[in-house]
Amino acid sequence: MGTVFSFDVRGGDPAAVQSALEEAVAGLHRVDEVFSTYRDDSQVSRLARGELTVDECDPEVAEVLGLGAEAERTSDGWFSTSYGGRLDPTGIVKGWSVERAARRLATVPGVTGVSVNGGGDVQLLGVPGAERPWRVGVSDPLRPGGLAAVISAAGLDELAVATSGTAERGAHIVDPRTGRSAVTDLVAVTVVTPSVTWADCWATAAFAMGSRQGLRWLESLPGVEALLITAGDEVRCTGGLAARLG
Repeated sequence: MGTVFSFDVRGGDPAAVQSALEEAVAGLHRVDEVFSTYRDDSQVSRLARGELTVDECDPEVAEVLGLGAEAERTSDGWFSTSYGGRLDPTGIVKGWSVERAARRLATVPGVTGVSVNGGGDVQLLGVPGAERPWRVGVSDPLRPGGLAAVISAAGLDELAVATSGTAERGAHIVDPRTGRSAVTDLVAVTVVTPSVTWADCWATAAFAMGSRQGLRWLESLPGVEALLITAGDEVRCTGGLAARLG
């Protein structure tokens, strides 16, 4: 998927954890083979060309496309699984694959905590230690090497953090209305919610909307908090984000 994945697993039998890690990594490579839009032989590429039907693809393809359709409905079209009129579920696949890997690792007997980070999209489950919550630093897009915030999962069994913006990959987020790069006042949107599948989608959609509309929309979503940073170095937050800082 063109990015780095990292795993932090606490507890469990070392051999069982190692086996689950190998399975998770193999699963991520398989996701890349199936969903990559850069591979002519991937199932998604063949589906886009009409060489396969959804029913002829792996079951995960229908699952991801169904989630993408739900994200498109929830965002009123600001999130899309197409690009230039062609099928492209890239915007949901990474978060979905991170969450799937984390949940697989959490099923290992004795495991008490899991953190999976895929290119800055993080799924947290359980705890890293007694009375120690998971904490995730949010990079400051305007100050390389600095942090804009630290998100704490204290008191929660599940939390996810995902950021969309221009700091790492430039202007790669597309405005679905125009098919061109989204031009807004934002440089980064970080979303905090239990599922990284949705956190990744909502951050992308809100970035395309811009700070005012994006913030209003994120405030309307249940169980979602967010941090938005503009090119003018303004920081805008949803009302409940303060409870997750630390």
